[in-house]
Amino acid sequence: MSAVIETHELSRDYEMGDQVVHALRGVSFQVSTGEFVALMGPSGSGKSTLMHLLGCLDSPSNGRYILAGEDVGQLSRRRRATIRNQQIGFVFQTFNLLPRLTALANVMLPLQYGGRQPEVRQRAESALERVGLADRIHHRPTELSGGQRQRVAIARALVSDPAIILADEPTGNLDSKTGADIMQLLGELNSEGGNGRTIILVTHDPEVARHTRRILHLHDGEIVREERI
Repeated sequence: MSAVIETHELSRDYEMGDQVVHALRGVSFQVSTGEFVALMGPSGSGKSTLMHLLGCLDSPSNGRYILAGEDVGQLSRRRRATIRNQQIGFVFQTFNLLPRLTALANVMLPLQYGGRQPEVRQRAESALERVGLADRIHHRPTELSGGQRQRVAIARALVSDPAIILADEPTGNLDSKTGADIMQLLGELNSEGGNGRTIILVTHDPEVARHTRRILHLHDGEIVREERI
């Protein structure tokens, strides 16, 4: 399979007063189309920083990031925003749902921002049905359980039909059973149709990581070990 993601000596430094924090130190790896990969490591290992770079939410200090054949470092801010909207779906630990909006309205947001108005409602309804919430589309986040809120967040990530899903600690605020259900759903999204979506997952939990097919272990901003499941 072809590589959808390539990083070459990717580094990210932050200035903290008089000090420079090296959050990532020359990270190089590839992710093939349809892979399910975990980025695993303790707090401060660089996994969330790497996720932000992969999601075009931040820019590297050094190195190159190639996404679907495009060198992200050479792209304009507008082009990076377009990539985020059309090619990448995000799932966060804290769900990031707007509390005043219904599940349906939350899922419709990426399509509205992207300017694709035709069939927006139908696509959002289909995404919610895919994650098992067809009967909860008019409920607000406060009327849903944690697991249901995460399913809404996954539906929102899916609605633009992205090639890549980036999930940052998606089970972190859930109990173990609900977390296992969410990981099963992500596994189904990865494998469905014989050529499922590429999913990259950030976690510190070994049990969560073992739902994926490959684990990249990070420590102090470097990949120190690769493990295939």
